[in-house]
Amino acid sequence: MEVIKYPARTEWASLLTRPTFDSTSLFDTVQKILDEVRISGDKAVMKFTKQFDKVELTHLEVTKEEMLEAELQVSSNLKQAIEMARRNIWKFHSEQQQDLPEIQTSPGVFCWQKAIAIQKVGLYVPGGTAPLFSTVLMLGIPAQIAECQEIVLCTPPNKEGKIHPAVLYAAKVAGIHRIFKIGGTQAIAAMAYGTETVPKVYKIFGPGNQYVTAAKQLVSLRDVAIDMPAGPSEVEVIADDSANPAFVAADLLSQAEHGVDSQSILITVSEKLVEQVLEQVELQVEQLPRKELARKSLKNSKIIVVKTLEEAVEMTNEYAPEHLIISTRYYMGVAANIVNAGSVFLGNYTPESAGDYASGTNHTLPTNGYAKAYSGVNLDSFIRKVTFQQITQEGLTNLSNAIILMAESEELQAHSNAVKVRLQEEKEVIETYSSHRR
Repeated sequence: MEVIKYPARTEWASLLTRPTFDSTSLFDTVQKILDEVRISGDKAVMKFTKQFDKVELTHLEVTKEEMLEAELQVSSNLKQAIEMARRNIWKFHSEQQQDLPEIQTSPGVFCWQKAIAIQKVGLYVPGGTAPLFSTVLMLGIPAQIAECQEIVLCTPPNKEGKIHPAVLYAAKVAGIHRIFKIGGTQAIAAMAYGTETVPKVYKIFGPGNQYVTAAKQLVSLRDVAIDMPAGPSEVEVIADDSANPAFVAADLLSQAEHGVDSQSILITVSEKLVEQVLEQVELQVEQLPRKELARKSLKNSKIIVVKTLEEAVEMTNEYAPEHLIISTRYYMGVAANIVNAGSVFLGNYTPESAGDYASGTNHTLPTNGYAKAYSGVNLDSFIRKVTFQQITQEGLTNLSNAIILMAESEELQAHSNAVKVRLQEEKEVIETYSSHRR
C-alpha cells in the first residue's frame, strides 16, 4: 500500500483517484450483443452463453428439480446463517414502508401519496470469482417486501451448466419467482428486452463486471431503468490511535479480496498506526486463499496521514466511499459530519462484513463517488411514489386565479382554459339555479 503523509489540499483530487475502467470503450462490443439478443432472443442468449461461459445449455430456466437438488446440498449451518441474515434484512427494510397521508394543502384541495411496487424487476448476480448468494438476499428480500409481481434472477452457470446451490437456496428464501442461467451482457439484454423464455422487466438491479456495467448503462438510455451506476467495490477507514491495527488491516483486506480493481483506503491522524497496520496487512494477507487477488488490489490502495480528524472528514466527503468504517475514539462525533458515503460502520466492533451479510442493511451501494448523489438499494428502490389529488369546486375556485395567471404567464393558454371552463360551468349552474328560483 502506498503511504502519503500530510498531502496538500491541491493533491487530494489525484490521491483519491479510483482504479476505474472506462466502460464506454466497450460500448460498441456490448451494443452488438444487446442488439442480437433483442432480435434473436433465446437463440442469441444460448450462443453467447456457449461463447463466454463455455457451456451449452438445453434450457435457460432453473427447474424445480434443480432447486430441490440445491437445497439438499446446502449445509444446515449455512441455512441457519442465511435465515438469520434474512430476518435482519427483512426487519430493517420492512420498517421503510410508509405512505404520505392525505394532506389538505388549502381549503378544498386534498393531496396524498401512495407507494406502489414496480411490477417486474430483474436481479443480476455475478458468478465470477465467488458465489454471491448474499446479493440474492439483498436484492430479493426488498423486492419481496415491496410485493413486486414478478421477480426474476439471472446468474451465470458454471462449466457443468449449474448454479451454485447456495445461490439457488438464497433465491428460494428471498422469494425469487424465476431463475435463469444467464450471465454477462446477454443477461442484461434478456431482462431489458425479453426473450421467448425470459420476461421483460421494468428495472434491473445488481453488480457486475465492466461489460455488465456498460450493458446496464446502454439499456437504461431508453429501454429499462437501473438501480444505480456501478464501479469496483471500495472501503475507506478513518482511524485514530484508539483503533486496533489488526481490525483495520482485516477491514482493508476484506475489500481487497473482492477483485484486482477494488480499492482500500485508510485515512488516519496517527503515524504510529500506519506501521502497525502495514505489519498486520502482511501477516493477514498470507493467510487468505485469495491472497494473490488481494495483493493486486492493495497496489491500488493507500494510507493517507492527515493532521486532524476534521481534515479526514473533509477528505472523506470528497472521496464519497461506498463503505466507510470509523474507528476513532469519538466516532459518533466524526459520523455526524459525514455527508457523502454509501454505508457507514461505527466503532471497533462494526466491520463492513456485518453489513455485507447479516446486520440487516443493504450491501448494494453506490461506488466510484456516486454516493454524493445516489442512495444504496433500499425498499424505495423497488417502488414508485404515485401522487393523488382531489379538488372540490370551492378548492378550485380558491386556486383558480393563481393557476390562470401562472399558466398565461408561461403562454400555455390550454392550461388556463382547463380551469376557466370549469369555473364557467359552475357559474352557469349557479345562474340557472337562480333563474329557476325567480
